[in-house]
Amino acid sequence: MRLQKTLLLLSLTALLGCSSARPAQTSQTSQEQAGDTYKVSLDLTKVKDDKVQVTVVAPEQKQEELIYNMPKIVPGTYSVSDFGNFVTEFTALDKKGQKLPVEQLDTNRWRIKNADDLHQVTYWVDDTFDSTKKSEAIFEPGGTNIEAGKNFLLNTFGFVGYFDGLKQVPYQLTITKPDGFYGSTPLIATSTTATTDTYLLPDYVTLADSPLMYNRPDTTVLDLGETDVLVSVYSPSGKVKSQTIATNIKDILEAQRSYLGGKLPVDKYAFLVYVPQRVGKSGSYGALEHSKSSVYYLPEMPEEQFSSTMRDVAAHEFFHIVTPLTIHSEQIGNFDFINPDMSEHLWMYEGVTEYFASHVQVYEGLIDLDTYLNKIQEHIATAKAYYNDTLPFTEMSANVLDKYEKEYGNVYQKGALIGLVLDVRLRELSGGKYGLRDLMQDLGKTYGKDKSFKDEELFDKITELTYPEIRGFFTQYVEGSEPLPLEETFRKVGIIYQPLSKQMINSYGGFVPGYDAETGRIIVESTEGMDAFGKELGLKNGDQLIKWNGTEISPVNIRQLIGEDLQAMQPGDEVTVTVSRKNKTAKPTEVTLKAKVKQMERMVPHYLQPDPEATPKQKALREAWLNLKTE
Repeated sequence: MRLQKTLLLLSLTALLGCSSARPAQTSQTSQEQAGDTYKVSLDLTKVKDDKVQVTVVAPEQKQEELIYNMPKIVPGTYSVSDFGNFVTEFTALDKKGQKLPVEQLDTNRWRIKNADDLHQVTYWVDDTFDSTKKSEAIFEPGGTNIEAGKNFLLNTFGFVGYFDGLKQVPYQLTITKPDGFYGSTPLIATSTTATTDTYLLPDYVTLADSPLMYNRPDTTVLDLGETDVLVSVYSPSGKVKSQTIATNIKDILEAQRSYLGGKLPVDKYAFLVYVPQRVGKSGSYGALEHSKSSVYYLPEMPEEQFSSTMRDVAAHEFFHIVTPLTIHSEQIGNFDFINPDMSEHLWMYEGVTEYFASHVQVYEGLIDLDTYLNKIQEHIATAKAYYNDTLPFTEMSANVLDKYEKEYGNVYQKGALIGLVLDVRLRELSGGKYGLRDLMQDLGKTYGKDKSFKDEELFDKITELTYPEIRGFFTQYVEGSEPLPLEETFRKVGIIYQPLSKQMINSYGGFVPGYDAETGRIIVESTEGMDAFGKELGLKNGDQLIKWNGTEISPVNIRQLIGEDLQAMQPGDEVTVTVSRKNKTAKPTEVTLKAKVKQMERMVPHYLQPDPEATPKQKALREAWLNLKTE
């Protein structure tokens, strides 16, 4: 899930994204009995030039040549990472410590000759957080961090690779840790001491799906019935605490447990949260989910805004325990880290997950109908404004790494809307008794975490489980190029949808916003066309927005400050804005601006509101869909 900076309606809205690979389930006993095992060692106490040495004792094999691979692409990122860029001093040794011939084939692959004598390979790994080349910048939640004596973010695919033909062999991972450091992970160590932790994993896919974070601990554990949820935080300033986050996300996790029938499909889950003091090399904030954990890279902000952002992002990430953990295609079940074949079903992995993340909140009573409709309005506006609405979603999904790379963000916008329309259609056909949540539970029973489906069979299987009309839905709106029937769908549940509606709203000033990557702040890009409120405030070109009514402004919380908090104010109320403005000597100075709230007439795109004249039938379907009582 990536938080980007995009102007939408009155604010900069967050575009969220990710996916994951499944963990294969193999018992510890069978792992120990297997003769062929990778033995991997990372020593976090011996950092050299911001690098960590990795030692891989090879599994037994009789090949004359072996190719060692570092991932080019990893699940959930949908972009090239090329982790081989961060590997140096790659060496292959026999049991006597003699070097074997090695040829680097490309960025991510090394060919070892005389491999039947191979004992181990060693190499040094640099962290991606400090990448010196912008072209090599990796989205931080899917990257690696090495800060000696402070923090190690170990996305394992950034440190450990595999030999061709030996991806299914078990791994023994041993980490030597600094004094007082704790390893946060969903993995259960087979042995642990004050200086080392050892983990056993059944194969490379599971290893790559299992991030760890090592630092002096700030952790809190939540008890969700049969599932323990670990919240681990690394905040250099100490301003963000695990207990605060845990307290604020507990209700959404409880709501998700109720939403999923009272029991979660994992026994342990970990939220690994890294809180930087400034934006990283990629220029983005966000998260990357895994089957039993998720990694977060979120900026410091006031506690209320951090908690709100964390709730929304966590709601999405946590729901991935349904898909693709429980429901996934063969492409995900056996992911190719060098040349992946992408699945056609991002509408489900990401779209349905994003839909559930908001739907659960209204269904379980955490937000009201207006708040939910605002979220849906954002999805519609973003999908229509920034993406190709007639591009078949299956085609985009299958070609998301290259041809349609720029369309990827739509999986969190139109993808969520596909989930919504499908949910309402299922409710309509079943008289309100069967919805998308029921379908996903049935798919989980049909497949499950150890059984993948074939891409081309999924739509027919869903039709078999539901209604004949559903096959036509996929043909028209997911495989086909027809825009979703939004107006028709909302009418069925007694909600008015207007593609363009004239409304009186509280103005934010009408300036053109921009983003300063150096400071991480929203700026006044242009005052051309600025309205009376903006002129009364006295905003100027180049102003950097610091605070809005005393709350620090960031790209993450601007939607709430302008789209919600400002709209809740009354005309005539005073607004205070603090900006950083260069004076005559070009030195930045903080300036406080004040003005009275003014309403302006605006054409609001994709406006949604409950129909006051909704029929009993429409209200009944809305109630079944959202679990909301109607008058």
